[in-house]
Amino acid sequence: MLSILKLDAGGIPQCWINAEEATKQYADQSVLWTLGDPIAVMRGGISRATGKQSIIGLHSIVAVKGSARINLFDVVPGITKRKLYRRDRGMCAYCGERISENDAEAEHIIPNSRGGKYTWMNLVVSCRPCNQRKGNRTPEMANMSLLYAPYMPSLYEDMILKGRNILADQMDFLAANLPKNSRLLEGLFWEQS
Repeated sequence: MLSILKLDAGGIPQCWINAEEATKQYADQSVLWTLGDPIAVMRGGISRATGKQSIIGLHSIVAVKGSARINLFDVVPGITKRKLYRRDRGMCAYCGERISENDAEAEHIIPNSRGGKYTWMNLVVSCRPCNQRKGNRTPEMANMSLLYAPYMPSLYEDMILKGRNILADQMDFLAANLPKNSRLLEGLFWEQS
């Protein structure tokens, strides 16, 4: 499925949109600027006045009118198992084994029953055996060390984590704005499989 990165006028990512939504943005003249090469051509009807068919070339990145009224540092991305799996690069936080997305479990570092919340800073990916071994205990109580620290993704990391088929120019744009210590700069392991 074709995904187009939608930005606000200042270049802040807003969401991924499909070709139909992008076409509407072009048609109502809300696209201010674009990046990347055209990736699709949408063809409309024939104009009575000119006798020409309407044609819209869709670019992979579009900036639309308006500015987001957000502070980038206040954005807390929503958590999904898929994004958590990608953030943690498909590796069990306790044993280091590579696990498939279907077998990965969202593991509470501090268990829910002990006051642990469903937050980026309290969740890691775990394999089922490690999750069961840890059980309803903290890592210290279970004598299981974390191999990596959890973190909350930035807005740009979140756009990568939720993107499906990210094109090279979209990835270049997002990667240029990643924090310098982002794990996502190490390569996208889910595209290498």
